[in-house]
Amino acid sequence: LLIGAGLLGGRPALAVPTAQQVEAVFLFYFSQFVDWPADAFTDERSPIVIGVLGDDPFDGALDQAVAGEQVNGRAIVVRRLKHIADATGCQILYISSSEASQLPQILSALKGRKVLTVSDLDNFVASGGMIRFVLIDEHVRLLINEPAAQAAGLKLSSKLLRAAAAAGPGEG
Repeated sequence: LLIGAGLLGGRPALAVPTAQQVEAVFLFYFSQFVDWPADAFTDERSPIVIGVLGDDPFDGALDQAVAGEQVNGRAIVVRRLKHIADATGCQILYISSSEASQLPQILSALKGRKVLTVSDLDNFVASGGMIRFVLIDEHVRLLINEPAAQAAGLKLSSKLLRAAAAAGPGEG
């Protein structure tokens, strides 16, 4: 299983992880490879909140990936959300495939907010989402819309950008 550009660092590899397990670990690692402006948090002790909007595809793998972890002194918290209005306070928002029909409204509601949007939905990046998980030759790859992240005030690490597959016009 190829994870990409050493993003997993010293973490032991899972025997045969599912795509959802790999995506869960990526969601945790995004917290280390994205810089949010200070006003994306209530205060310096506020946790980094990973929201899962809609049906949770991770089957506990996301909770396992973040258990006991901290990034820059901030705990990592996972919240499961039913409505986009519940996403207040999230720094990372995974948009589940169950929300596909609502994607334009969801992305519109997040405009101008300092939230990293992530999904595996078709055309997610082309629709204005920031990071799309895509399965290529049984490996989870990343398609990244850096201008969308920059427009939200987020700075993506060069390590994260190097791990991404190049998305051509109309892809993502």
